Amino acid sequence: MQNFIDEIEQRTPAGIAAAIGRQIASGRLAPGDRLPTVRVLAGELGVSPATVSHAWQALSAVGLIVSRGRGGTFVQDAAPKWLPARSQSMIGSSAPTRLDLSRGTPDPLLLPALGPALSRVAQRAVTPSYQDLPIIPELLEVLRSEWPYAVETITIVDGALDAISRTLDAVTRFGDRVIVENPSFPPFFDLLDQLGLERLPVAIDEHGIIPNDFARALKLGPAVVLLQPRAQNPTGASMTAQRAEQLARLLRSTPASAETIVIEDDHSADISIAPVVSLGLWLPRRTVHVRSFSKSHGPDLRMAALGGPAALIDPIVSRRMLGPGWTSRMLQTILHDLLTNGESMAQVSEARRIYFARQRALAEALTDCGLDVVQADGINTWLPVQNERDAMVRLAASGIRVAGGSPFSATEGGPEFIRVTAGALPDDVIPVAEALAAAAHPFDSAVHAVGARWS
Repeated sequence: MQNFIDEIEQRTPAGIAAAIGRQIASGRLAPGDRLPTVRVLAGELGVSPATVSHAWQALSAVGLIVSRGRGGTFVQDAAPKWLPARSQSMIGSSAPTRLDLSRGTPDPLLLPALGPALSRVAQRAVTPSYQDLPIIPELLEVLRSEWPYAVETITIVDGALDAISRTLDAVTRFGDRVIVENPSFPPFFDLLDQLGLERLPVAIDEHGIIPNDFARALKLGPAVVLLQPRAQNPTGASMTAQRAEQLARLLRSTPASAETIVIEDDHSADISIAPVVSLGLWLPRRTVHVRSFSKSHGPDLRMAALGGPAALIDPIVSRRMLGPGWTSRMLQTILHDLLTNGESMAQVSEARRIYFARQRALAEALTDCGLDVVQADGINTWLPVQNERDAMVRLAASGIRVAGGSPFSATEGGPEFIRVTAGALPDDVIPVAEALAAAAHPFDSAVHAVGARWS
């Protein structure tokens, strides 16, 4: 107990929570270990039970501890085993908090209303043949008119990850190398690991993959380049047309990458403020472009359009016919309605405007707090911190939940970050920005003073 107490230097809720969080992260407190009761620890520290209770709430909010009522409070056990490895580390907590900025999901209030679209769909789910086209013609026509380059074929699958998984299955073999952005979306790393594919991490800046680093990775002969052209998760970076052309030129001119396939995940297409861009404009025979509707029209629609050369897409469609067959044509009809109905289109346009306004307000407020940030696109912001775990715990003590940056990193070590879902920010962003700044730099007294306003 005495060693446990000695490491708690700051006797505030955030200080107590941060110290215990460090002990859990280091393994000195193991999953299943029982913690002292609130009253016992308060007595040892010379603070009120309410202070320790607030620290416990912060640790619970980030998924580090769990209360079992009269049985006591314990270090949280491992996440459910059915979750992939990176997803286990991202699961966090379902405990209530004042402001949850950890999810990376769209604001449900900004999704277009489904009721009117549902009312216009036929009352019976009828398909004339199991061998019908996997995409309804009217939806195909809309998608072709909006695709970033002339594409041979487009199909509909069950979300962006389904599209990427099926494409990787079709174009890679065990042991192949895949260029990934660093940082990037954690399920990509889990997917590559499960397929036995080697990651080649390449750094990104505010315009996407850095060309010099990309050129070095291409010399290793990757089978695939997996990238997010807009509103990159987690950084919010969007690729420019100039950057995309640079990358395409490098792909064309590097002998070792002559057969490399590009997979693009345009997951935030309709809510991104950046213009659509694709390497398919220069490499149409080697580019597979994915356009997801989860963040713009609703995650539970589970739909994404997958387009590219027929030589790559047709085998995916053929294999899918021996599994799910097709994505519900009723859901496709609903999506088509949402993409063409004036009111639904206006709702999505307004969501894009609001997300942009929230990102701008956060960037400006963080800059006023002394942090060097670039306004992000989409719904996420990537914020450097001195210590990831400490920052998460300190924010949780203030009633704010964010995502840790570690699962998003393709490499071990290096700078530490947190991901903030700016798309879920309240109207008054200044107190939140001050709390973020104080957690990012906990030993900066000036920043910490303003950050206290949120607590």
